[in-house]
Amino acid sequence: MKTYITEQIKNFAILGNSGSGKTTLAEAMLFEGKVIDRRGEVENKNTVSDFSDIEHENRSSVFPTVMYAEYNDKKLNFIDCPGADDFCNGVVAALTVTDTTLMVINAQNGVEVGTEIQNRHAENAKRGMVLAINQLDHEKSNFENCIDRAKERISKNIVVIQYPVNEGVGFNTFIDILLMKQYSYSDGGKVDITEVPANQKEKAEELRAELIEKAAENDEKLMEIFFEKGSLTEDEMRKGITIGLINSGVVPVVCISAKKNYGVGRMMEFLSRVLPNPSEIPAPMDANGTEVKCEIKASPSAFVFKASIEQHIGEINYFKVMSGEFVEGMDIINASTQSKERISQIFTVAGKNRIKIPKIVAGDIGATVKIKGTKSNHTLTVPGSQIKFSKIPFPNPKFRTAIKAINETDEEKLGEALHRISMEDPTVILEYSKELKQTLIHGQGEYHLNIVKWHLDHVYKIPTEFIAPKIQYRETITKTALADYRHKKQSGGAGQFGEVHIIIEPFVEGAPEPTMFKIAGKEIKLSLRDKDEQTMPWGGKLVFYNCIVGGSIDARFLPAIQKGIMEKMEEGPLTGSYARDIKVYVYDGKMHPVDSNEISFRLAGRNAFREAFKNAGPKIMEPIYNVDVLVPADRMGDVMSDLQTRRAIVQGMISERGFEKISAKVPLAEMNKYSTSLSSLTQGRAMYSMKFSEYSQVPSEIQSELLKAYELEQKEE
Repeated sequence: MKTYITEQIKNFAILGNSGSGKTTLAEAMLFEGKVIDRRGEVENKNTVSDFSDIEHENRSSVFPTVMYAEYNDKKLNFIDCPGADDFCNGVVAALTVTDTTLMVINAQNGVEVGTEIQNRHAENAKRGMVLAINQLDHEKSNFENCIDRAKERISKNIVVIQYPVNEGVGFNTFIDILLMKQYSYSDGGKVDITEVPANQKEKAEELRAELIEKAAENDEKLMEIFFEKGSLTEDEMRKGITIGLINSGVVPVVCISAKKNYGVGRMMEFLSRVLPNPSEIPAPMDANGTEVKCEIKASPSAFVFKASIEQHIGEINYFKVMSGEFVEGMDIINASTQSKERISQIFTVAGKNRIKIPKIVAGDIGATVKIKGTKSNHTLTVPGSQIKFSKIPFPNPKFRTAIKAINETDEEKLGEALHRISMEDPTVILEYSKELKQTLIHGQGEYHLNIVKWHLDHVYKIPTEFIAPKIQYRETITKTALADYRHKKQSGGAGQFGEVHIIIEPFVEGAPEPTMFKIAGKEIKLSLRDKDEQTMPWGGKLVFYNCIVGGSIDARFLPAIQKGIMEKMEEGPLTGSYARDIKVYVYDGKMHPVDSNEISFRLAGRNAFREAFKNAGPKIMEPIYNVDVLVPADRMGDVMSDLQTRRAIVQGMISERGFEKISAKVPLAEMNKYSTSLSSLTQGRAMYSMKFSEYSQVPSEIQSELLKAYELEQKEE
């Protein structure tokens, strides 16, 4: 295979709703590009993309698949992305390393949920888009409806490049506006190219005028030519489309039937001519804010956007060369780990098929193996280079569950398997909660985590079960209280003795430090001698004051008292949750010249704190999340009603291109399986994001339920 220079490379992501025909289209493109001799079919489980067992079982994409085709002396690198939003990691990663997108739309269904969601991802990544209207041979095909909905929900800059002449069951012909030719296909994809027939001339001329005007709008020089001559040449139109794809000023529409291979070759010719090459798009910035130009002569750098593990091979790293070039045997540095490596082999990739190549240049996408410790989001460069790219901004997780191995002996194997799965899919986030004593998995949805479980059960052969995740509650106090505790123990030989008197009150940032307390009619004056303010690892603060006068307790015992209090804050008196935001004043106590020691005062401090806590208006606090829901206007009432049942506090609503964006604060305890419920309420058309906001007191009736549940749990243990 020849080495292509940057100007000959075109990188794009294939997006679209599940069932739109992305994988079938990718297969047809590989066939047209002579990468394969025979087209596979999803139904027969023999496509180049969707080659894993789980994809065969589900008959839909789960992982992004990197592929290429050589066409018109260009190298087309394309990534077939999953259609379900649960697997958005593939979409976001692909958009990071591609320059444009090819959105596939099912002609019978038009703009679907996945189309809208993936269009938002493309907009966030500032990637231009070409629309491919597929399945025009279906009896319910409706090209005009697709165009109307696309203008409403995707872009007002839609411009028709091709339109079908006989859509429906007999579809085999379309008019190409750019070339002003009619394309007619027979079985096998053979094409007959003729002039536009008389009965289509008027419509074609009208659409061509729209195309010329839209192409001219994207460049001042083209606009001048248009005003001067009233038209543009084919090459000038292509130039205008290219510029429009770079700045999202134009969204071209082409016609295909991927299954019958109608229009695919013409589409690839169009893409090879109009898609910008990697050096034409705005240069990315590295993590230091330095522009990295996509030039072969620049210092070599590459970004790893995908890592996977294959049996008999091991780890495979997929990367895009951001600058310079890489050759076999080249010594490199992993800028993310600072480890030294050597590139032993370089491959260009078509699914699980890899073709060995001697070198790869700026803008190209390839793969390598046997680079230890290299994962997604890592930067590969050369010694002395300062280039390091920022991590891919994956969406925050939206679904979580606890998991455990059915057989306790498999716990270690489960941990290793989960880490391998997380390496391949960075949106699977693992967490062992010491507080909850649970292993938690965070993902993009219930379906997403069910796929994780499938791999554990079938690939790693580890029987597992999902269990309801506990909530990370916090405990605090609402008023001032005092307590004292004497720890005394005598059992032959040296004894134990320690007595501690403390006052506790809520910590409020910026509040003054009192020296006088009045508790239960008793006034206590304090002398603040020393202060230790600690930020808790779980949030909030503990402020510890030494108010001892007269030497009633030696200063050497104060750290032990503080340690005992910290121990009880790690296991709060109410439900065993972490305690936070408390001031503790140690103002009196007693010690014994022989029997007092650190353990005595640690236990005295711990128990004094527990008693004071119970009398200080204790409250349980729960995690509150900021939740943003994008919902179709016609479903907003249902979604609002559902949020109210979840104790949500709505912060605001704004309209956003046919959708309503609801912003609310919702307790985490009420968000369990929300992604599934929202999908059911809106027929899958809504999407949401959530991010931790704060801790807030739970309502009194819920606190009572939590206390009873904890009491029952303690009895059972």
